[in-house]
Amino acid sequence: MPRYLLSVYGPAEPTEFGAYPSQEAMLQAFADTRAFNERLQRDGHLVFADGLEPATTATTVDGQGEKTALTDGPYLETKEHLGGFWVIEAADLDVALALAAEGSKACRGTVEVRPFRTEESVRALLAS
Repeated sequence: MPRYLLSVYGPAEPTEFGAYPSQEAMLQAFADTRAFNERLQRDGHLVFADGLEPATTATTVDGQGEKTALTDGPYLETKEHLGGFWVIEAADLDVALALAAEGSKACRGTVEVRPFRTEESVRALLAS
């Protein structure tokens, strides 16, 4: 079954309640997200899911040169950063998009959907 990455984005500079306006809103979003995760698990879609610490905790590593370069902070300087994600299995993109809409509502964040590269998609790329 095809796999999809559902990426949740939030502000680069979160408040004390992350992207949420209050502690109550944050706790409700966490409860709704937990229920969504349980549904994904129950329905056989969930491969893995987790949240990330703020982008300010990131370290960027570039090992392409003779000496590895380490830089404090995220690779990209943007207003929003990846805050969490789901890896799911879904019959097709339409199912993945429907699940992403539910996840977006639960966590109160924007969700990007990307399919994982498969052997078939690589063959199609090489054939073109």
